[in-house]
Amino acid sequence: MSRVTTPSTAELRTLADLDHAATTRIRPEVREAMAPFLDDRYGNPSGSHRLARDAVRAVDEARERVAAALGCAPGEVVFTSGGTESDNHAISGGMPPRAGVPVCSAVEHHAVLDTVAALDGRVVAVDRSGRVDLSALADALTEIGPHTSVVSVMLANNETGVVQDLDAVAQVVRSHEPEVPRVPLHTDAVQAAAWLDLGTAAAAADLISVSGHKLGGPKGVGVLVVRQHTPIRAMVLGGGQERGRRSGTSNVAGIVGMAAALEATVAGRATTNARVGALRDRLADGLLAAVPGAVECAVDQGDRSGLVPGICHLCIEGVDAETLLFLLESEGVVASAASSCSSGAQQASHVLAAMGVSESLPRGSLRLSLGWDSTDADVDTALRAVPAAVRRVREFG
Repeated sequence: MSRVTTPSTAELRTLADLDHAATTRIRPEVREAMAPFLDDRYGNPSGSHRLARDAVRAVDEARERVAAALGCAPGEVVFTSGGTESDNHAISGGMPPRAGVPVCSAVEHHAVLDTVAALDGRVVAVDRSGRVDLSALADALTEIGPHTSVVSVMLANNETGVVQDLDAVAQVVRSHEPEVPRVPLHTDAVQAAAWLDLGTAAAAADLISVSGHKLGGPKGVGVLVVRQHTPIRAMVLGGGQERGRRSGTSNVAGIVGMAAALEATVAGRATTNARVGALRDRLADGLLAAVPGAVECAVDQGDRSGLVPGICHLCIEGVDAETLLFLLESEGVVASAASSCSSGAQQASHVLAAMGVSESLPRGSLRLSLGWDSTDADVDTALRAVPAAVRRVREFG
């Protein structure tokens, strides 16, 4: 029977991590903030004694800090287990599901797409840049009419980094009132929250999904922002936590960690965006020059202003992505072909298909994503490894 070899911490630290869109290293200040709640301050906030009251205060304070970072009211913050749960809850509306037909764009994360499909919803087209086709959205809303239950358009795409104009989307949705009663607008901001001020970029949304581990926070905790007067029922039933909107024992350490991660993200956003954006541009420009047949499918004439700073997405002609990723890892670079939220499976990109990218290019899809702790050395390693790996794939492919 074969045994799986566990890599050492030292080996892992030598890797050039260019898969930050999958997850990020936990920030030091987050680890420090969480530590007491993994030790002496371990109370369950659903109790009534001193340990419980301490946990209640910690969750309440974290809720206020999260709300300040996201530009919403504390009472609009619902803590969840992460982005997938937040997306599912927003689309379904709880249990039983919100009556009607949900609508989403064709480039959504599967946490949205699969929920919409399960509820017999409608998927609308995007243009060649990956932005929602506003005319197609308007047509869908006209056809479905008052039976529309929710519209979901992600703020920043997890594969390409393309940022949607939520204000324009909201204008289309609201223009169908009053013949269509007010429809909640949801945005999956899981990839956007590290880079964009959600108080501005997602101001038009009624429901906003955020995940802690994309920000240098812990895994297993997220937020669903539910704007005041937006109807929603509990999807997880039981103890009535989160004002009856999400039952289950509160993940106190995770909630505290998420608040710390969001605060650190907001405080350093301008500096981080400028630094990481420069790294991304150096990486993309270097690979486009060094790898024949490499293209940025979501970039028009080199203008990356419509992308979040942390994602460099390339399609490389004549290359199999799975083989390329294997060779890159052997050279100390970890990356992804597309989304990293599909149980490790490398699947054809539905995002590139929706954008109308020719069938041969997505086979060589490569997402190199940077984060808050990315370095020049990471980019240097990738600029050496990727061209060499592409040459090997083409020579022996």
